[in-house]
Amino acid sequence: MEYTKEGRKIGDRSQFLGFPIDLLTLSQAAELIASDAHPGSKTVITANAATLSMASHDENLKAALRSASLVVADGMSVVWGARLRGIPVPDRVAGIDLMTALLRRPENKRLSIYLLGATLEIVTKLKEDIASQYPGIRVVGFRDGYFKLTEQDSVIADIAATHPQVLFIGMPSPFKEAWAESNRDRLGAGWIIGVGGSFDVLAGVIRRAPKIVQRAGLEWAWRLAMEPRRLWRRYLHYNTQFLQLLLMDALQSTVRRLR
Repeated sequence: MEYTKEGRKIGDRSQFLGFPIDLLTLSQAAELIASDAHPGSKTVITANAATLSMASHDENLKAALRSASLVVADGMSVVWGARLRGIPVPDRVAGIDLMTALLRRPENKRLSIYLLGATLEIVTKLKEDIASQYPGIRVVGFRDGYFKLTEQDSVIADIAATHPQVLFIGMPSPFKEAWAESNRDRLGAGWIIGVGGSFDVLAGVIRRAPKIVQRAGLEWAWRLAMEPRRLWRRYLHYNTQFLQLLLMDALQSTVRRLR
């Protein structure tokens, strides 16, 4: 493969709703990350409808998206929406699937990772589960995601001291994307990947939607059913806003063609 200085394959990037999106399958994204073709910290954003909606009015998230080394479509709404706009997104690349793919790759037997996020109980269990299920993977460090602003420097120093090949951040948006981008040069990780609530699922705390529900683009509905009180406002607001952004983009494109 031929790579840019940011470490992504040349020719596989497009623009969707004003943001970059890399046209890679799950296996291609995992291969690119595993190859680690260039030194330096690189960020990966798994963008779903909520991410793009939030970025339309959040300048820090917008900057993080535009500076990311990889932006992949996490969510069938993004895949379908991009295809409707003529962008050939080949596959959904969910954060949890990308993390699992990297852990499972036979070539990654000595992969070093750091886990940042969730509660201490959950991230500790995840670290233990990875040690038992993927004995070749080296978890060089872990800590919960509930740190204070005054603790930030010590958290960054702890991660940097371990020099992980991959730092997985299991924290919510837009914090994780903006935090990773603003601190990427201090974190000392080869790749920094935001995986949202994946730690909870991989640690067995929350059950993931069945494959048929995922393929139907209804994983958001499954998650809403699992945690209705926490998520109903988020999905109602951001899914609606995403549809508005998609419609506005289509109208603006039509107007440009008619001029």
